[in-house]
Amino acid sequence: MSRSVVVAMDAAADADQARLHQLGYRQELKRGLSTGLRYGGPVSMTLGWLVVSAFNGCVALSMAEICSAYPTSGGLYYWSAKLAGKEWAPLASWVTGWFNIVGQWACTTSVDFSLAQLLQVIILLATGGANGGGYMASKYVVLAIYCSILIMHGLINSLPIQWLSWFGHLGAFWNVAGVFALTILIPAVAKERARPEFIFTHFNTENGMGIHDKAYILAVGLLMSQYSVIGYDTSAHMIEETKNADWNGPIGIITSVALSTMFGWIYLVALTSIMVDIPYLLSPDNDAGGYAIAQALYTSFHRRYGTGAGALACLGVIAVAIFLCGSACITSNSRMGYAFSRDGAMPLSRVWYRVNRHEVPLNVVWLSVAVAFVMALTVNSELHTDCCLSCLLL
Repeated sequence: MSRSVVVAMDAAADADQARLHQLGYRQELKRGLSTGLRYGGPVSMTLGWLVVSAFNGCVALSMAEICSAYPTSGGLYYWSAKLAGKEWAPLASWVTGWFNIVGQWACTTSVDFSLAQLLQVIILLATGGANGGGYMASKYVVLAIYCSILIMHGLINSLPIQWLSWFGHLGAFWNVAGVFALTILIPAVAKERARPEFIFTHFNTENGMGIHDKAYILAVGLLMSQYSVIGYDTSAHMIEETKNADWNGPIGIITSVALSTMFGWIYLVALTSIMVDIPYLLSPDNDAGGYAIAQALYTSFHRRYGTGAGALACLGVIAVAIFLCGSACITSNSRMGYAFSRDGAMPLSRVWYRVNRHEVPLNVVWLSVAVAFVMALTVNSELHTDCCLSCLLL
């Protein structure tokens, strides 16, 4: 590396540290980094995705502008304090911070528990399916799988920032490559595909929950799309470990929403094209035990090749994507917790506000893992089954 490049990099790092110092903080972190099917059906999955993405795009643009002005790991709660004025700053910051961090813990719980349930379904289909004597894991086995996933994510996030950066690049590549492959493969394999009118105009009102009001059904169905595009504030929480933070942080927020919108919609259209029998896909009596996405893939491959092995491979691609997404969730949780405790807003802040010799906030990483595990003890498993479609797009 030439001396001029080194000098330029040092100058950029000094600028990042100087800006952080202006905001009142010292540089310590190292820089280097099927609900929709049930409620509304194809309309809420395809057109609803575009509606929600448009609103998220507006929010992302606003957040990016603020992020450029206040590049700290605190993100939203720090911005709230600055924008609310001196009188309301403490309340606005405290409320925003706690809503943010609890929401992030819940997001980690949902993503990792979804992965545990997906692995359960993969095992079920691989051993013969629900109607062929396949192994249906008990809730305790699913919980054990979930605990193992959380521990792996905790170990990954205990690594130096260079490794987290590598996992981040892997996640980006895997999502783009996975969506590209599935978008081509799914319609090509399916013998029976839905017509365009069905994909973009069919509105499913048979949700099995006794809800018949179309406006309410559509509103609930849009939650799938909204769930898929959350988490783009991660760039803000990682900004104290990002070089050229006041530029790269905002760009990360904007590009994450833009790419998720584009690739997510293409993937959803391809997936919706094989959702030709919605009641059967949602039925707990099918081979996947009511797991609609897995059943749709399994049916398509089985009809074409007489075996569901291809479906298991596709589900494996989705599982890896969810795993990498869950790891990123812990990363975001820990940086948010680090910043929040740095400002003394969490109980035992002195414990959580510590970094190890690799400049990683290790204590709060494992706090995030522990809280996510406790949250899973109270959840309804059906909720996470419905969220699994979203995790590939998150």
